[in-house]
Amino acid sequence: MKVMVLEEALTDLAAGYRFYERQSEGLGIYFIDTLWSDMDSLRFLGGIHYLHFGYYRMLSKRFPFAVYYRIEAEVVRVRAVLDCRRNPAWTRKRLK
Repeated sequence: MKVMVLEEALTDLAAGYRFYERQSEGLGIYFIDTLWSDMDSLRFLGGIHYLHFGYYRMLSKRFPFAVYYRIEAEVVRVRAVLDCRRNPAWTRKRLK
């Protein structure tokens, strides 16, 4: 399958990068590399994850972030990359 990362998810990634880069120089780059690798795995693993708020949710292997996506016409569309430490009500609202 093809993976398409939507603009909203790119904005989420940029916010995560800024957060981790403020914690320690270079950690933001590691965050981005890790999340891109996680999303790339959706080419093969797309659709095996549990549904949350109407989206498949894949948890990152290294960071407390979740990738929310849907599959449409053999294309994985990544809608959001969200911090799992946020209130679930915020996540639900963000995904609507």
